[in-house]
Amino acid sequence: MVSRHRSSQIFQIALPIIGGMMSQNILNLVDAAMVGQLGKVELASVGMASFINFVAAAIFMGFSSGVQAMVSRRVGEGKESIAANPLNGALLIIFLAALPTSWLLVSYSTEIMSLFNSDPKVIIEGSQYLDARLFGIMAIGMNFSYRGYLSAIKMTQFYFKTIVIMHMVNITLNYLLIFGNWGFPQLGTQGAGLGTSISLYVGTIIYTILTIRYTKHYGFGVHLPKLETVKQLIKISIPSSLQQLFFALGFTFLFWIVGQIGTTELAAAHILTTLTLVAILPAMGFGMSSATLVGQALGRKEVDDAYQWAWDTSKIASLSISLISAPMILIPEAVLSIFFHEVDAIEMATLPLQLVGIAIIIDAVNLVLMSSLQGAGATKITMVVSIVCQWIFFLPLAWVIGPYMGMGLTAIWLAQGLYRFIQAIWFVMLWRKKDWAKIKV
Repeated sequence: MVSRHRSSQIFQIALPIIGGMMSQNILNLVDAAMVGQLGKVELASVGMASFINFVAAAIFMGFSSGVQAMVSRRVGEGKESIAANPLNGALLIIFLAALPTSWLLVSYSTEIMSLFNSDPKVIIEGSQYLDARLFGIMAIGMNFSYRGYLSAIKMTQFYFKTIVIMHMVNITLNYLLIFGNWGFPQLGTQGAGLGTSISLYVGTIIYTILTIRYTKHYGFGVHLPKLETVKQLIKISIPSSLQQLFFALGFTFLFWIVGQIGTTELAAAHILTTLTLVAILPAMGFGMSSATLVGQALGRKEVDDAYQWAWDTSKIASLSISLISAPMILIPEAVLSIFFHEVDAIEMATLPLQLVGIAIIIDAVNLVLMSSLQGAGATKITMVVSIVCQWIFFLPLAWVIGPYMGMGLTAIWLAQGLYRFIQAIWFVMLWRKKDWAKIKV
């Protein structure tokens, strides 16, 4: 059992993040439902393009882990006046690097889409969506850094408020731009991408205003970060960024594998992945809570307390996720019918969705322990574990049992659940060794 006092601290940080993430997942489902009205081809195109965009943004998303680890450690040490320096550095780096990256990728978006799918319709629709999303990767990187910072200083309510506003903007713009309502141009998949990118920049503006107004005493925007701070930020963030990059590439490669089987399977994979994120992102919220509590405990030099925070948070996360996964296990057809109108697609995705419902309960422990290790600064080992499990074990197995042996979508999703279980066991072993307690941040 977890004591009331410790549970309260976990939920104080995690609930606003979970609320924001759940609203993000609801938005993803709304996007999928809206695009699904256009047809299976459009749905498959957006699914493929979304993960290519995820790959492009991943290198900037990793700064969130570095920011959270360093800021929480400074707070634990009582050095609040300079706690925001890592955030200052992350925003500067992202600003300088993200725009040229977006411009370069947009120039080759059609060629990039054609690498992952040979269907001309999928390539055309996906490229239009991808172009619109790529211009938002700077906002994605900055927003993730703000989230890491707000989590580290236990002010996650600002994250929740901001992301809800972003979603309202996104849904409104999707309604107007996908279908051409209220006199706006009917842009289809391109309109879905534009709506998302614009809402991301709205969120960046809100984060900046709130952070300046309420956290200036932490040193936000007061001065440029010291070179030593930037070096340490990069040292911690780059492994996390590479982990995000390879994780995103892995999902994109998985979509390529599924695309070799068929377009219906690709559309089903998009929905299965989106539904997985609906359930699992709350566990990431608990993981961010644990990362903050671990980092602050290490700043106070209380290693045993830091060790216990990860286990306490894992218990709460697993119980919470088991409640969320119940509809996937018990009424999968009803869940899938929200997104598919074709009976064959629903039948194809039913058993894989039930497997998702079972696997994500274990994956909750996986994500909490991974975040806890990152909160302690152990980003290199989490990168190694993630890449080995996904790229050495899962993806080759998925290709063999999928396109090569013709075992279909269910076999691939069963292999995915096994890979996440192996990764969870590995993280358990690493956490028990306590080598992470020796890392200086």
